[in-house]
Formats: sequence, structure tokens, C-alpha cells
Amino acid sequence: MSHITEARLGVIFDVDGVLLDSYQMHFECWMSLAEEDGIVITESEFRSLFGRRGREIARQVWGPEFSEQKIVSIHRRKQALYRESLQRNLPAMDGAVQLIDGLVEAGLVLAVGSSAPPANVEMTLERLDRRQAFSAIVTGSDVTRGKPDPRVFLLAAQRMGLEPSHCAVIEDAPVGIAAAVTGGMTAIALLGTAAADRFTQAHLVVDSLQQLSPKRIADLIEDSLQSR
Repeated sequence: MSHITEARLGVIFDVDGVLLDSYQMHFECWMSLAEEDGIVITESEFRSLFGRRGREIARQVWGPEFSEQKIVSIHRRKQALYRESLQRNLPAMDGAVQLIDGLVEAGLVLAVGSSAPPANVEMTLERLDRRQAFSAIVTGSDVTRGKPDPRVFLLAAQRMGLEPSHCAVIEDAPVGIAAAVTGGMTAIALLGTAAADRFTQAHLVVDSLQQLSPKRIADLIEDSLQSR
């Protein structure tokens, strides 16, 4: 496929819920740790928190009575459990690898903008065998505030050498879509754990990555640019 546009455009991927169908894996890790402390985390509670930084989730679930040291320890243990699970099973999202390859072939610049720790993101990209496709990676360790703050995506655009308005973000969480819109980017919502009516800010809502193509994404960014 030849380049589809003369302008340099970029696509920023979230990881959990976009590149990986990892929701259940994360939920089971959090439940296991919560049970050790006699805490019950319901699926509906976790769904409302999915997409936020791990320490924010731990603080919300364990509550203010636990020390910061305890929260940090919980977060570290959870990430270790998750990576152990990821080594055993890589739940790649349908169409993820094909979309990445198509975007690279079409000349778009790719980045990751994720609340996850660097080790999780690196492991994901290595196991997908697509690390080389991404020119920039921004993780939860690069920013002091998580989504819906737009910094994670703004930093990704900066590292790609692109204006935010020339970038699309693919997200599955409402807080991620809010961050993309606040950052002045084209927001594409991938339905998963959140209902469609929670994505009113999104420029496009899809049920699967297989519904996206390089041309569709580029056209969406260019339409957004023209409407500004």
C-alpha cells in the first residue's frame, strides 16, 4: 500500500483493552490480592476503574486507611502477578497486529500511550513481535497524573514529532477518550467493558479493531482538522 496522505499523521494506542484483551486477567490479579486483605472488589467496581493507573486503583479499592507504603507494595505485587499471567497467555486483541502492520505500511507514525508500567508495555509489544513498529512509548511512569489528564497522549505526540491535532488515539476507556479530546486529538473508542453511551465525546466508536483501516483513520483525522 502506498502512503495514503502527504501529511504526517500519527496513531496512539492504549494497551490494555486495545492491543490486549486483558480485562479479565487484570481483574483476577486484583481480586486475588484484595482477598488476602479481606477486601472484596466487585466486577462493576473494577470496570469503573479499568484504564486508570494501578496505584490509583489500589488506593480506591484499599481505601485511605492503608499507608502509601502498603499501596505501593500492592501495586508492585499486582504487576508481578500480571506479568506472570502474560507470560503464560497473550490475549492479543483481534485485528491488532494486522492494524499495526497496515498503519506502518501506509506511512503513519505509531506510539503507545498507556497508564501501565513500562515493563508491562514492553512485554506486550515484544510478545506481539511489534516493538519496532512504535516510534514512541509513554507509560504510567512518564507522567504524574493519569487519564483523563491528557499528558500521556500529549507526550506521545511530542515524542513522535507531531502536533496533537495530527494524531488519533484508540482507547477503550471513557477516561482515555476524555484525555484524547482534551488533548486536541481525534478519539476512536473501541467498545469492550464500557457501554457505547459512555463515549459521547468520541469521534468514532467501533466494535472491533477489524473495523479500522489506515485510510479510515487518516480520513477521520483530516476531517477533524478541517472542522477546527
